[in-house]
Amino acid sequence: MKQPVKWAILGAAKFAREYMGPAIHAAQGAELVALATSSAQKAAPFQEFAPNLRIYQAYDAVLDDDDIDVVYVPLPNHLHIEWAMKALRAGKHVLVEKPVAMTAAQVDPLIALRNETGLIVAEAYMIAHHPQWHRVRALLSEGKIGTLRHVDVVFTYNNPDLGNVRFDPAKGGGSLPDIGVYTIGSTRFATGQDPLSITHADLDMQNGVDVMARVSARFEGFTAHWVTAMNIHLTQYVTFMGTHGRIHLSAPFNAGVYGEARIEVTDADGVMRVERWAQFNQYQAQVEAFCACVRGEAPYPWTLEEARATQAVIDAVYEASPPR
Repeated sequence: MKQPVKWAILGAAKFAREYMGPAIHAAQGAELVALATSSAQKAAPFQEFAPNLRIYQAYDAVLDDDDIDVVYVPLPNHLHIEWAMKALRAGKHVLVEKPVAMTAAQVDPLIALRNETGLIVAEAYMIAHHPQWHRVRALLSEGKIGTLRHVDVVFTYNNPDLGNVRFDPAKGGGSLPDIGVYTIGSTRFATGQDPLSITHADLDMQNGVDVMARVSARFEGFTAHWVTAMNIHLTQYVTFMGTHGRIHLSAPFNAGVYGEARIEVTDADGVMRVERWAQFNQYQAQVEAFCACVRGEAPYPWTLEEARATQAVIDAVYEASPPR
C-alpha cells in the first residue's frame, strides 16, 4: 500500500478552513498532518475534521518538520512567493494559492528555484481539475460550435468590508488579483491561447485597488470581454460564442457552491444539450492531482508557467488602464 502524501497548511485562512483543509483531509492518497497558527480558536475548526492535526505556533516550525511532504500556502497574496520559496528551500513540495505573485516577474525566481530543487510547486487553480472545463476545451478543439468568435466572462461578488485584505494594495488587493485569474485564466485554459492585445481596460478604484474591472482583449480569431468586481451581487458565468453554436457555463468557478456544474451546448439549429457534474469536488481533485504528481504518476495540469502567463495578462490590464 502506498504511503500517503503528508500535507501541512500555513495559516488558518477562512478558505483553507472551509474548502482546502477538508479537501486535503478527504483526498485519496493525502493526509493532513499539520497546521501553523498561533490561535487555538482558529485551529479548533480544523481539528474538528482532522482531530490528530499537529498545531504549530510558527510557519518555520512546519518547514522544520521532516514528516511533511507538501505545504499548502493560503496566506495573503504578497506573502505567496516568500513562503513558497522558503518551503522549497526546506525540501517541501508547495501548492500556493492564487495568484502566485503580484506581478509576472515575481514568479521567475520561484520557477528557477523549482528547477533547481526538482520539487513540485504549483498554483492552486482548482478549475483546471474540473471535468466541465476539460469538456469545454475538448468541444472547442473539436469545432463543436464552429469557429470561436467571442468569449464573455463575468465573476463578481459584493464585499463591503473595507478592512478586508482584498482592499489593501500593499497585500495584493483588488478584483483582478483575486478573481481575474479566473476570468482571464479560464479563457486561456479553454482556448490554449494568450491575448494579442488588451483593447480596453476600465477600472473603478477604491482604497488604491480595483473594485471593478471591465476588460476587453483580442485573441487570434476571437475577442474576449471580462468583468470582475468586489462590489456587485455574486454572479458568475462564461459563454463561448462560435459561428455555429454556443457553450455556456452557469457555475464555472465555484462549481457546486454557486450552483450546479453544467454546460449548455447550443447547436446551429438552436437545439441545446446540457451536461452536468452534480457531485464533483474540484478542490479534492486538485489535491489528488498534486499527490499524483508528487508520486511521479502524472504531470500537473496547471504549471507555474501557465500561472505566470495569466499574471502577465493582468499586468497588461493595469498598464492599459488610464490613471485614476
